Amino acid sequence: MDSLKYINHYSETTKKQVLELIKQEKLEQHLKKKYANPHAIKTDKALFAYVNELKNANIKNAPTLSKVLYDAKINVIHNALGTHHFVSRVQGAKLKSKNEIRISSIFKSVPLEFLEMIVVHELAHFKAKEHNRAFYSLCEYLQPSYHQVEFDVRLYLTQMELFGKINEWN
Repeated sequence: MDSLKYINHYSETTKKQVLELIKQEKLEQHLKKKYANPHAIKTDKALFAYVNELKNANIKNAPTLSKVLYDAKINVIHNALGTHHFVSRVQGAKLKSKNEIRISSIFKSVPLEFLEMIVVHELAHFKAKEHNRAFYSLCEYLQPSYHQVEFDVRLYLTQMELFGKINEWN
């Protein structure tokens, strides 16, 4: 069951269904059927515009973003798919703050729903620092299918670990 580390906390029934998909080598087919095409947001500039637009449309009083980028150093090994940073500095008599979001570069070639799920997760940290009920309620507000997409991202990570990237997505 080590191959199911990304879905280890799900029910035994769910894990058995995923194991069956893996055994039949149909996990990739299952994901491609649900999410046919990768998104077109390939550059840091396009990612910044996408995240800023999502933030401004849904979390108007959230702090201004200073940087959003794909980061090749973020990986699943360190248990992160994206990070958010709040940096505060004193400059003279003023307190300056910068807000950054970094998204793992593995999300350059996935369906938009996967990228949106990671972005929504990191944006939700602007309002709720902890992973609690308020945090996940905000995630669902920003992306109504958040929990299903999060599960599918976990399936994608399992697919990548066992068989490599999905061919049409990279």
